[in-house]
Amino acid sequence: MNDAYFLDKGYQISTDNNLIDRDAVYDYLASHSYWAKGLNKDVFNRSVDNSLCFGIYKDSNQLGFARVVTDKATFAYLCDVFVLPAHRGIGLSKWLVQFILAHPDLQGLRRWSLATADAHGLYKQFGFSEINNPERWMQIFTPYKVN
Repeated sequence: MNDAYFLDKGYQISTDNNLIDRDAVYDYLASHSYWAKGLNKDVFNRSVDNSLCFGIYKDSNQLGFARVVTDKATFAYLCDVFVLPAHRGIGLSKWLVQFILAHPDLQGLRRWSLATADAHGLYKQFGFSEINNPERWMQIFTPYKVN
C-alpha cells in the first residue's frame, strides 16, 4: 500500500504537533500500552514537545502516533508507536514507519534504535534487526510507577 491509497481513503500523517490530540495519545500510552503504563502527563507533554512526532488522522481524529527522539544528524530512537485497535490490520503501521523513515530530517542517520515486545515482524520489513554486539549497549531503566 502506498501514500496515494491511504490519502484516497481520507487518512493523513502529519508532523504538526498542534494537530496531536494530546489527551487521546496520553490516555493510550498511560493506560493501554505495555511500555508506558503510569506515564506522568507532564513527562508526556515534554516528550512530545522535544521530539519529532507523527500522527495518523482521519476526519481530524487521531488514529495513531509515533515519536522519534533524534539529533537529526546521527541517531534516532523510534518510540511510542501505536495505531488504535479499531484501525489495525489495514496497513497503517507500515505506512507510518515508511513515512517516518522517509522524513527529510531523518536521512543519512548512522543508527536507528527501537524497542518492541511484539512488533519485530513489522520493523524487520524496514531493515531493523536485533542489536549487533548487545554487550556494548548499556542502559539506566527507571520504570514508571503505576498508581
